[in-house]
Order: sequence, then structure tokens, then C-alpha cells
Amino acid sequence: MIAAAEAALADIAAIRQAVSEVIFGQEEVVERTLLAVLSGGHALLVGVPGLAKTKLVTTLGTVLGLDSNRIQFTPDLMPSDILGSEVMDQDDTGRRSFRFVSGPVFTQLLMADEINRASPRTQSALLQAMQEYHVTVAGQRHDLPQPFHVLATQNPLEQEGTYPLPEAQLDRFLLQVDVPYPEREAERRILLETTGGAEAVASPAITARRLTEIQALIRRMPVPDSVVNAILALVRSARPGHGNARTDATVAWGPGPRAGQAMMLCARARALYDGRLAPSIDDVRALAEPVLQHRMALTFAARAEGTGIRDVIASLAASEAL
Repeated sequence: MIAAAEAALADIAAIRQAVSEVIFGQEEVVERTLLAVLSGGHALLVGVPGLAKTKLVTTLGTVLGLDSNRIQFTPDLMPSDILGSEVMDQDDTGRRSFRFVSGPVFTQLLMADEINRASPRTQSALLQAMQEYHVTVAGQRHDLPQPFHVLATQNPLEQEGTYPLPEAQLDRFLLQVDVPYPEREAERRILLETTGGAEAVASPAITARRLTEIQALIRRMPVPDSVVNAILALVRSARPGHGNARTDATVAWGPGPRAGQAMMLCARARALYDGRLAPSIDDVRALAEPVLQHRMALTFAARAEGTGIRDVIASLAASEAL
């Protein structure tokens, strides 16, 4: 286990170095997005246009050695444009038969760009793929390549032409990664290095097969009982009717068991990312916001008073119960 972890650490260091040559600053965004992939899940990147969300996803596909496809979500996009469809063929004898033509979802890394600019019906086309890793078209099951990850970018809902994602689909994302504006020095480097004659290009650091090996290693990492109890305490305290007075007053509905599963996997991945062989309660506190914020909703009264979902989560994460 220790030898495997040391080898994985070296590979993770190579991944971080390769990404840093293209993406400047935004260390926390890169870390959380990588944690989602290393945990075997999907990530939702939320931020205004122009913050290199798409470039980060493209870079990760190259660095991780994954086959990737991009879907630009637009209001007129249809589910068949994502999943594929059956077309009718006719052979030389005149016999007709249906043939399945796969859509762009059949890849190892799917970039769903501006996912909330398509209708909820089209957004929901990814539900089965993200949870069960296969799609059903015309009653036939079609398995997706392994590994399979969806990295979606989303514009703030306050912008024109956006639709809120269905709650069921939000729950399929392991993490929601908020992408802020870059720091001054990082933005200075962006100005200098992306407006010249040559721009940095990502290079592969590992293969898809090696990625699956690291994902399997993360699932084998031991989790102390104290960390398991902290995850249970945090997730359950975020649900109304489970003994937390502030949650009862401000939260309309809270996270389900899938949030605890996400926390367990991401806590393991974060420990390995930091060079540790087991997660700690600090990992749980650090991951509370990206794991929970898209799995909870505030009451109308709480929103009217200016309460934010991040404030509620921060209060829960700081609780002595963890």
C-alpha cells in the first residue's frame, strides 16, 4: 500500500506540474477538480465567462491521457445530440435495419460546456450516463468507455439565457467547484504569457489506465472511525429535522446519502493529494462546501434575510460535533 501510494504521489505531482504550465494560479480550483476525477466522479465548475473553465477541462483531458469530447450546450440542443440515435440502413437486397450511431457522450472525458444554457430536458439526458455509466436508446443498453467523467461548466444563473439544473442532476456531480477571479499576480502572468507569439500547450502526464489504478488505490485507503463519524455528523446536521436548530430554520431540503459517499471518496483523494495515507477531520471540513452546496436549498425566508448557503455550511463545518 505504501509503495503504491508513493508511486501515485509521483504521478499526481507530474499531473500538477503539467497543469500549472497551462493554467496559472487557481490552485484550489485545480485541486478540487482533480479530486473529483481522482475519486472517479464528476465536477461542476461554476463561474462567469472568461475564467479559463473550458481551458482547464481541455488541459486535464490531455494531461490525464483521456479521450475527450466537447458538447456546447445551447437552447436548441436535443438529447439525441448527446446520446446518439438510431438510423435506418438499407443493404443491397433492400433489407432495412436500424443502426445505432453513438453520440459524443461515448468518450472518457466529456466536457459539457455551459451546461445550463440548454433546456432541463436536454440536461437530464446525462442523468443515466453519470450514475450508471451506460445509456439506453430504443430499449438497448450501450456501455460507456472506462473511465468516464463529466466535467461541466456553468454560468451564474443571474446571466441571460440560463436554466437551473434539475436537483437530481446536481446530485450526480461529486463536487461543485466555484471558479473565482484570479489573483493579481496570476492575472499578470496570464496577460504576459497568453498574448505573445506562442502559447503553452499541455502534455500528457499519465495514461487512462494509470488513472484507473490511482482511483482503485484511493478506494482502498483506510478511513478512521473518527472521520466516518465526522462525515455522518456533518451530512446529517445539514438536513432539516435532525436536531440542528439553524438548519431547521434555514434549510428547505438537505443532502442525501450520496453526499456522504462523495465526502468519503474525496477525503481519501485529498489525503493522497497532500501526501498522506489516511484522511483526517480537516479534510472533511475543507470539502464541506464543494460537496454540500449543490445538494442543499434554503427556505424562502432565509433567502429573503440574505442568508447564503455557504454561510450555513461554514457554520456546520465549524461545529464542535465534528
